Amino acid sequence: IRSGHLARFQHGVGPPRRRGQARRLLPASHYNPIALARTEGVSTMKMPSLLFSALIGAVASARSMTPMAAIATARLAGASTPGRLMLLDRPLFRFGALAMGVGELLGDKMKTAPDRTVFLGLLARVMSAGIAGAALAPSGRERAGAAVAIATAVPLAYATLAQRKRAMVRIGQTRSGLIEDALIVAAGAAVLALATRPRHTGRAAHGLRMESAT
Repeated sequence: IRSGHLARFQHGVGPPRRRGQARRLLPASHYNPIALARTEGVSTMKMPSLLFSALIGAVASARSMTPMAAIATARLAGASTPGRLMLLDRPLFRFGALAMGVGELLGDKMKTAPDRTVFLGLLARVMSAGIAGAALAPSGRERAGAAVAIATAVPLAYATLAQRKRAMVRIGQTRSGLIEDALIVAAGAAVLALATRPRHTGRAAHGLRMESAT
């Protein structure tokens, strides 16, 4: 290909045509790899949009109340969630989630603590993962976020229980529980730190959109 044709090809004008051949007009993205990546990026960038919902579902698999306690803590710190937040915007439920999160961490070390895969344990994980997964999903995709979080939490509850029982045989219930507590609480805090944003940032962005519209 000659240099002139090569330049035209790189700029998305089209490939060189033969003499007498009618020119066929195609979009620039058909020839330009950069433009093609931009147009297809609209759909591919949506793939990880529910990642935080899946991650908070993984947190719920090990500690059912930690996701809601983490969201309640983030809200008290002034952070806002991308999706709609159910119940936890009310002070009663917010402080109740914190109390239940702490209570679960303490009760997990008791000899009479039931397995996380009993009916009530799975029900708690479904509710917590659903609420948290919806809150961390993009606006308008709350139902999908809840479904992804629940689908992650329930199967992983069995996997994390199996790992915990192996750890209990080696180092006992209390030590294995404390290690699991530290990992899960840290994971929940990391997910919330990445998925939420300061509330004033959202207001500032809204103000900029209003100014640009006027």
